[in-house]
Amino acid sequence: MTRGPKPKQNAVRRNSHPFAQQLVSGALTGRELPKSLGITTAGARRFWRTWSNSPQTAGWAETDWAELEITTRLVDGLYGGDLKLAGEIRQRVAKWGATVEDRARLRMSIDEDQAPDDQAGPSPAADPSADLDAELYRLLNGDD
Repeated sequence: MTRGPKPKQNAVRRNSHPFAQQLVSGALTGRELPKSLGITTAGARRFWRTWSNSPQTAGWAETDWAELEITTRLVDGLYGGDLKLAGEIRQRVAKWGATVEDRARLRMSIDEDQAPDDQAGPSPAADPSADLDAELYRLLNGDD
């Protein structure tokens, strides 16, 4: 037996947030990685490619792209061996909605239904420079 009044037949949620974002998943063509950043690792190039094509970037301003450039430099340093940068990178990407938990906190949702059927461009797995397994193995084992 339950306590309290019986719920109404057609109950309506009243806690919708006025600033919630509905992002559309799809093949976005992001910006090219600026050569002036001097990125040397495949992991940082993959990081840029992933974020520049993500649904979150559809409404980004120039300041957001500048933050992506700075964060990509940090990721390049991380893959270069400076593991102390991991916490800073995590804090920065959380503000963009990197994980499901981050997107829930930011009240973001990605609508997979409106995604276009034709995914243009090569997949990240097809890129030979993105052999991250070997790079991570070298980094974590201290092989130079």
